[in-house]
Amino acid sequence: MTDVANFSGVINFGAGPAKLPQKVLKDVQDEFLSYANTKISVVELSHRSSDFAKILEHAQSSVRDILKIPKNFHILFLQGGGTGMFAAVPLNLLKKTGTADYIVTGSWSAKAAKEAEKYGKVNLVLPKTSKYTDIPDPSTWNLNSEASYVYYCANETVHGIEFDYIPEVGNVPLVADMSSNILTRPIDFTKFAVVFAGAQKNIGPAGVTLVIVRDDVLRNPMPICPTVLDFTVMAKDNSNHNTPPTFQIYVVGRVFDWVKENGGVEGMEKLAITKSKILYDMIENSNGFYYSPVTCNARSRMNVPFRIGGDDEELEKAFLNGALARGMLQLKGHRSVGGIRASLFNAITIEDVKALVTYMEYFYRLHRKQES
Repeated sequence: MTDVANFSGVINFGAGPAKLPQKVLKDVQDEFLSYANTKISVVELSHRSSDFAKILEHAQSSVRDILKIPKNFHILFLQGGGTGMFAAVPLNLLKKTGTADYIVTGSWSAKAAKEAEKYGKVNLVLPKTSKYTDIPDPSTWNLNSEASYVYYCANETVHGIEFDYIPEVGNVPLVADMSSNILTRPIDFTKFAVVFAGAQKNIGPAGVTLVIVRDDVLRNPMPICPTVLDFTVMAKDNSNHNTPPTFQIYVVGRVFDWVKENGGVEGMEKLAITKSKILYDMIENSNGFYYSPVTCNARSRMNVPFRIGGDDEELEKAFLNGALARGMLQLKGHRSVGGIRASLFNAITIEDVKALVTYMEYFYRLHRKQES
């Protein structure tokens, strides 16, 4: 992978805001004070200017190209993050029948379902649970053929669960939160009505949300839908109804260029498989010292949660302190589940993962020796 040297001296394994490609950061730095021939910073450009129009068009055309998004989809750059989309989806799609199906496989899809309950009836396709460790077989799902849409989260960052397939839902519109695994594998958009992704994982800095919405699900929002969340209004005005997050869109366009330069989503997919295998192999070969709570067929390539020494919190604290001393940042598991979590988004290199595994091997040998 083409990139500049690691000038930071650290490795950011954070779940978001996550590591960005250093080439992108360097390029942004180089032209931050004067964008193109404008002699002003990109953060000072008017969102109504021709210069920003080119930035927006470039970002849209680039992501359409690398994800092969059909022409009947609008590409929007909105604000509000994933949490904003938890409300925007039902406000834009729920009116048809007043009920929606939610496939809840982790904390983010659970939060989305809870938000949707404010606007209509939510059918939980899977039984409620407090522990998310797998994806139940589709033969057990309770889908409603009269639902306005079916919603799922393609990758749960907290619990480390990822779909490696697209759910089959018949003729019901399918909505996916792909905030943490977009740009890591090809997507068959003929299966979807809406795909959205908060930028701060694989796309760019926090503050902008990519929304890819099919034309036929527009023009029917609920009357209470705020204008800022109305897909129809935002599509009509090309994400420029109000002041959009101009700087974030600029950086996102740079990230799309970087993805293109490094093999596209197909190249990112190969890297994701390689990186996650290196880490999971270390976990599986540690004789139970490290373990993953997630079943093998549902393990995320993006977010790898694991525990140490039978959930030994003191040992995990020592591990995190040692990692921090070695420049490995944000490896602490989410506060709701504890443990360790390594996020392997696109900007994380194979060398970054190998550095983590080298430390894990050292920590394993040190504490196994002490136990014997």
